Amino acid sequence: MLIELGVEFELVLIDFEVKAQKSPEYLRVNPSGHVPALVIDGVPHFECAALLTILAERHADAGFQPAVGVSERADYFQWMFYLANTLQPAYRNWFYPDEAAGTENIAATMAHARAKIETAWGRLDAQLQDGREFMLGSRLTAVDFMVTMLARWSRNMPMPATNFSYLARYINEMRTMASLREVHARENLTDWINDGA
Repeated sequence: MLIELGVEFELVLIDFEVKAQKSPEYLRVNPSGHVPALVIDGVPHFECAALLTILAERHADAGFQPAVGVSERADYFQWMFYLANTLQPAYRNWFYPDEAAGTENIAATMAHARAKIETAWGRLDAQLQDGREFMLGSRLTAVDFMVTMLARWSRNMPMPATNFSYLARYINEMRTMASLREVHARENLTDWINDGA
């Protein structure tokens, strides 16, 4: 979203292999030890949905968040909270199943997480059934950035988001965005971005 906005920023890559997100240095930025974090005017902020919302508000002229009083605004917040409160935690349980219920319950935790993730993708797929271009209709919003990030996370799962027909069309369109391709280039990510091309 920063690239799409044309905002200058410094990208700092976090090495997950050495658990740099748990280092004392990074924990000073985000005490949760999660990525991403964004330092704005010297103050660190975290939680992806919050960061997208902050950026949408700070750059209101870009139109990435419906204005107060506009009917789409309720849908905007509904989807942002759904993605942050339902889909993201299910992913956490999928990727880190021992955190949720201990090593003795990994298989059950992953099965439950998978079911929640696939149900969530089903709901988003239904949202796109009417042929709309973006999650809220004809306009790109912060919700679309959040959905695209989470869709990428599903790429190696048994039922990725791209297995849902309406989502696949939408995701393939999102993958053509120059800003998303630039993110992949800057982070040296080669998988997923060209899968729909």
